[in-house]
Amino acid sequence: MPKSLRLTKAQKKYVGLAIKLLVFGLAAWYIVRKVTDKTSLDKFQALLNGLEQSSVVWTLSIVVLLMLVNWLMEVVKWQYLVRRIEKISFWKAFQSVFCGLTWAIFTPNRLGEYGGRVLFLKPENRAKGAVAMGVGLFAQLVLTSIAGSLSIAWFVCTFLDPPLSVQFGVWVLAVLYATGFLVLFFNVRWVDVLVGKIRWLRRVKPFFAVLEDYTIKELAVVLFNSFARFVIFTSQYIILMEAMLPELPFMSTVFMIFILFFVQSALPTLDIFDFSVRSFVASNLYSYITTQEIAVMAIVSCIWFVNLILPAIFGAVFVFKINFFGDSKS
Repeated sequence: MPKSLRLTKAQKKYVGLAIKLLVFGLAAWYIVRKVTDKTSLDKFQALLNGLEQSSVVWTLSIVVLLMLVNWLMEVVKWQYLVRRIEKISFWKAFQSVFCGLTWAIFTPNRLGEYGGRVLFLKPENRAKGAVAMGVGLFAQLVLTSIAGSLSIAWFVCTFLDPPLSVQFGVWVLAVLYATGFLVLFFNVRWVDVLVGKIRWLRRVKPFFAVLEDYTIKELAVVLFNSFARFVIFTSQYIILMEAMLPELPFMSTVFMIFILFFVQSALPTLDIFDFSVRSFVASNLYSYITTQEIAVMAIVSCIWFVNLILPAIFGAVFVFKINFFGDSKS
């Protein structure tokens, strides 16, 4: 970089502070906008009105507690994934995960989560850290894809009633799809090989070399952690569904939750609009087994608020802990 374009230590400090204030401001604007949105509040109120007061407290307390356990497990997974690149304390991993959630809410497909998280690493480790984080996110995607594809096969055969030959084909495709994701995850080093074979990506290949370091055992640990998080996240939906719509068939409820996860992961969206996408998909899915579409939308909005908005509010505090340039205290 030309000397004329280099920032002094003081300038870097002010630029870093400006970015932090911008991120904090955008997050605050988004959170205030959503929690004061009449539509969202009406849906949330509809959920509360369907429960006894004592049930409201216990149900929401359990859902919030599960949210905390869910994200604490993500903190553990992040610390585990990045340990070969840079050893970080549990507290630092905690701050980076929640800060990432704040960045995620106003970026497409939650890409800001990468930046918000890896900026807690040393500058020279951030690119490798993003790759390591990708392994953790891919583990979640593997589980979502496996459960979602098999549940879609069940849905097609149960509610659309196609010919037996089509049913067989759908199940075969679902099994192959699920198996493919599982095989790719345990051979994640293939990505590093692929990057090396593409000319315009060779420059970034050193960052992907970290994929070669993960053993089958380590990947299994990451997948197990992701599975536990998947169970917790699913349980939040089940708890609210059972409280609000106890008449729903249990297995159908679970399979449709898996389909909701799958569709949600496949659609590119901003977290700003994510709750509306979830509500739309969920209400259409559950219309096959219930007419209580408003209740379903209220449940989805509640989960969205608890799992994304509450952590983002908390994580906004840690935005000011980021050291953008790595050469001065933040």
